Amino acid sequence: MRLALFQPDIPQNTGTLLRLGACLDLPLDIIEPCGFIFNEKAMKRAGMDYLDIVKYRRHNSWDDFLDYRQKHPDEYGRIVLLSTHASIPYTKFEFKPNDIILMGRESAGVPEAIHNLADSRLLIPMNKNTRSINVAISAAMVIGEALRQTNKFPQND
Repeated sequence: MRLALFQPDIPQNTGTLLRLGACLDLPLDIIEPCGFIFNEKAMKRAGMDYLDIVKYRRHNSWDDFLDYRQKHPDEYGRIVLLSTHASIPYTKFEFKPNDIILMGRESAGVPEAIHNLADSRLLIPMNKNTRSINVAISAAMVIGEALRQTNKFPQND
């Protein structure tokens, strides 16, 4: 299981998701360009001291991400996009251990071509009078369900 962030806009959300990755032993992929300077200072506040623990890979572009994914099929499985334009609730989806949960930009989601390329598109059911849930909270909800289904939460032996 992996979490991929497509051109994130807000460093606090990215830092929060890096912290989540550290806590859950969940690798992250950050697909650039970011809407901020990606450096330790930008990530430090939300990521706190977890930045040394988290496993993450930066990709220069969407194409670089796809190339890397193709070269590492054991680590990178289906692309599962979380989108407000999807029709399948994440609670009705059967996750697999090597799925990539893809989060779009906070400001714009993902381009239509990427939306169409995703193997699956999922939504979080919510109040019809609202637009969206914060990307970090959305990712945590879906990752929690995916890890539960695949029994991939870290073990506290």
